[in-house]
Amino acid sequence: MTQETLTLRVARRQEHTDEIAVLELVAADGVSLPPFEAGAHIDLHLDQGLVRQYSLSNAPAQGDRYRLGVLNDPNSRGGSRAVHEHLHEGAEVLASAPRNHFPLDASAGHSLLVGGGIGITPMIAMAHALLAADRSFELHYCCRARDKAAFLEELEGTFGESLVLHCDDQGPSQRLDIASLLAAQSDDTHLYVCGPSGFMDWVIGAAGEAGWPSGRVHFEYFSAEVDTSGGAFEVEAATSGVTVRVEEGMSIAQALKAAGVKVDVSCEEGVCGTCICDVLEGIPDHRDHFLNDEEKADNDQIAVCCSRAKSERLVIDL
Repeated sequence: MTQETLTLRVARRQEHTDEIAVLELVAADGVSLPPFEAGAHIDLHLDQGLVRQYSLSNAPAQGDRYRLGVLNDPNSRGGSRAVHEHLHEGAEVLASAPRNHFPLDASAGHSLLVGGGIGITPMIAMAHALLAADRSFELHYCCRARDKAAFLEELEGTFGESLVLHCDDQGPSQRLDIASLLAAQSDDTHLYVCGPSGFMDWVIGAAGEAGWPSGRVHFEYFSAEVDTSGGAFEVEAATSGVTVRVEEGMSIAQALKAAGVKVDVSCEEGVCGTCICDVLEGIPDHRDHFLNDEEKADNDQIAVCCSRAKSERLVIDL
C-alpha cells in the first residue's frame, strides 16, 4: 500500500433520495485525514479492481471526514452499484488522498456554481468555502424533481438566497435559462459546472456561444462516452522500448497493456487524468474531457485511455 492510499471507514450512511446515498468516511485507524480544498475528489477502490472518482461535498473546514454523494446509476459500469450494495456503516474501503483538478479561482469577483443532479456535490464544498471566505457567489441546483434532490435541508438552511433551485417538474419558469443567466454576469465572474455529460456540454456550449473566455469556465466530467473509432496507428512507448499497433476500437492503454507495458488508468473514459502521458512525437487526436482547449492545442499530452492519433505514429513518454 502506497503512502497515498488511505483505509477509510463508513461512519455514517444516509439515503437522501431513493437513488442517492450520502456517505461520511473517516480514517479507519482514527488518524487525521489529509486536508482538501473545494473541488477535490477521491478515488475509491471497489470490487474487482474498479476505481471510481467521487467529489468531496462537505465543507473543507471539516477535516475529520470526507463526505460523498453517490447516485445509484442504472447505467453504472459497476462503481455506483458496488457503493450502494457494499458500503454500509462500518464497512471499510481503500481510497486515494484527495486530488483537485477543479479548484476555485481566487481571482474571481463572483462565482457562478451550476450543478446538475449528482453534480451538485463539488458545488456544495465550493459554496461552503466561498461562504467562509465571505466571497460573492450563487449556487444553481438543477434536478428532475424536488424529491430527487439530495442535500436540500443543508443547502436551504446554509446558503439562503444564494441558492437557486431548478426543478423540471415545477414548470418552465423554474428551469435554468442558462443564456439569460450568463448574460447577466459581470466580466469578473467565473463559471463552474458539474453534472451529467449532456448537461455540462449544454452549459459549457452556452458559455462559448456567449463569448466567455475559457479561463473563466471551469468544469469536471466524471463520465463520458468514449469514441475509439478511426484508423489504426502506431505508438512507441519510449521509456519502455515497446512499439504497438492500435487498431480501431482499441485504446492506446489496452494495446500497451497487452504488450506488457504498465499503464495507470482509472476512469477509462478520459475524465480523470490518471493516464495522461507526455507526447514526444506525433499529433494526438484528443477524445478526452480532462485537458482544456489550450492544453489540447499544445499537443504535448494525451489521455491514453481514449484518445487516438492524427499522425500515423505517436511516441509517448511511458
